Amino acid sequence: MTTAREKFAQQVALPESEIDLAKAALYLAQEETPDLDIDTYVTQLDEWGQQVQASLPEERYPLRVIQCINYFLYEELGFVGNEQDYYDPRNSFLNEVMERRTGIPITLALVYLEIARRIDFPMVGIGMPGHFLIRPEFKDAGIFVDAFHKGEVLFPEDCEQRLQQIYQEPIALEPEFLEAVTKRQFLARMLTNLKVIYINQQDLERALSVIERLLLIFPDAITEQRDRGLLYYQLGEPQRAIADLKTYLAHFPDASDASMIQLLLQQITPEEQE
Repeated sequence: MTTAREKFAQQVALPESEIDLAKAALYLAQEETPDLDIDTYVTQLDEWGQQVQASLPEERYPLRVIQCINYFLYEELGFVGNEQDYYDPRNSFLNEVMERRTGIPITLALVYLEIARRIDFPMVGIGMPGHFLIRPEFKDAGIFVDAFHKGEVLFPEDCEQRLQQIYQEPIALEPEFLEAVTKRQFLARMLTNLKVIYINQQDLERALSVIERLLLIFPDAITEQRDRGLLYYQLGEPQRAIADLKTYLAHFPDASDASMIQLLLQQITPEEQE
């Protein structure tokens, strides 16, 4: 029987255009909830797409389409951004977000993107620092959608203002902040959110599981190997820790944390390093 991890690995190994974001996200959730029925949630997204399709006006101007999706998601279904418990891990699992009608910017964006795809209104994820957005995928769209704030339509100056609100300091909006992300980058950002949550909760086993899946997406992510090595050390697996930490130092001998990593390797007993 193919495991959720294996199915996720198969998805992220596909060519970019063939990766099914919803299924990949559900495989991430299935590792946490093994009896999760993927097809149930895919079918639900299909049905939601059909309902939005039926409500579309004949003239499908982008803003009109966005208004229709917004009304369906936020008024009819009652989706909201989870401001009360933003760091609840459930906000990162698509099945939980769909059932509870609440999530964080990237998972609400995923629901939005999946509905938009089903009505042939292509949209893409925008990996702005601190706050994930989406936008229509056509040349010079000039507008962005904030799925966390009920599908609010933003212009670039609004995005800069949102950025400053998040970081509580003046921040210039760099062009790269509004660049579209690939599907692999999208999934990696979902996982990175989970990784931070689990590390802050000291749930090291789950944090390790997240990093392992990040490395399925980007096998050459050396900083993730470093973090995996640190977790191996904390979980009492020194041999594996040594291998990852040495790999990190080999690639980044002058890294700002290189001396700390070297010190940690010295603390691991000689017997463990043999």
